[in-house]
Amino acid sequence: MKSPVVASVICAFIYWWQASHGYGQAPFYQGKTVTVVQMVAAGGTGDVRRKALFPFLQKYIPGNPTIVSEYMPGGGGRKAANYIYRSARPDGLTIGGLSSSMVANAVLDTGGVQYDLDKFIYLGSPVSIFHYIFLTRSEAGLNSLDKLRSTPAVRIGAQEVGHDVYISARVFAYLMGLREPKFVLGYGGPEMDIALMGGEIDARAVSSETLVVRNAEWIEKKLVDLHAIVEVPKGNKPAPFARLLELETFAGSDRERRLVTMYRTFRVIGTPYLLPPGTPKAQVQILREAMSKAYQDPEFHKDFKRLSGFEASPIMPAEMEKAIRELPRDRETVELFKKLAGADPMPPR
Repeated sequence: MKSPVVASVICAFIYWWQASHGYGQAPFYQGKTVTVVQMVAAGGTGDVRRKALFPFLQKYIPGNPTIVSEYMPGGGGRKAANYIYRSARPDGLTIGGLSSSMVANAVLDTGGVQYDLDKFIYLGSPVSIFHYIFLTRSEAGLNSLDKLRSTPAVRIGAQEVGHDVYISARVFAYLMGLREPKFVLGYGGPEMDIALMGGEIDARAVSSETLVVRNAEWIEKKLVDLHAIVEVPKGNKPAPFARLLELETFAGSDRERRLVTMYRTFRVIGTPYLLPPGTPKAQVQILREAMSKAYQDPEFHKDFKRLSGFEASPIMPAEMEKAIRELPRDRETVELFKKLAGADPMPPR
């Protein structure tokens, strides 16, 4: 029979060994609450899309913590991004739920940015695939690239300066070499459709999803001529539009190719999730693995489509980090993009 002293030593050793190897310890996230700081207001489309992910993130984080939203709209996402960077505790319990605007704002020197893009820790996004198509109404007679280029003052519709559709249309017009195009602003999306069919405008940029779902009859009845498409990410093109020229084919210089890369990166980032700088590596690894598993769960894809109306197209944490790292940031490309995104006349090529 062992002496009490020997037994105590053995028990102490076993306890130490189990603790050092993680046995007998509750998961870090068990009983805790993870807060997702959203740049949108409660109840909107963006909020609904994000909440589609929450049950699956909870499922794949060991310990199954409670996940809640904190809403912080304002400044085109800058308020929430600044908070995550400057004020949120880097303890793995606060996640930023932002949009690709946080990348564009930083690279394009937008006022009010108080964060360093390269110091965030990225967790990927449930969406990364976007396709914009440049089209004209058939009655305008601009059914070839030569006619489109040779016709001055083509009227192109958009919502407002800085809107994604506006920027996309300006990039198309610039790279395709349109002659002094005229941008007609102030439309909502459906209003722009009516204006196009009614002859108030001649052209617009439109997402492939909108064209297929909302405006399918345009293609069926040959009411529009399709001219070009932008692939986001590069190499991803929907089968129905495989014949269309890709935007980058119009780039005639390294500067213009960098412009397309910048445009793509701003879009491919989607609706990123991220962590504050300094978050412990152990929590980073847990959350990155949980996010990756959630993005790949077939049930998540079903719920996301049901709640958002379109397919999820995740970009994984490592891919997002790489895209941010390789994003062109030279002054020449930045200034060109800023001119195209702004209200000034189109810059010369």
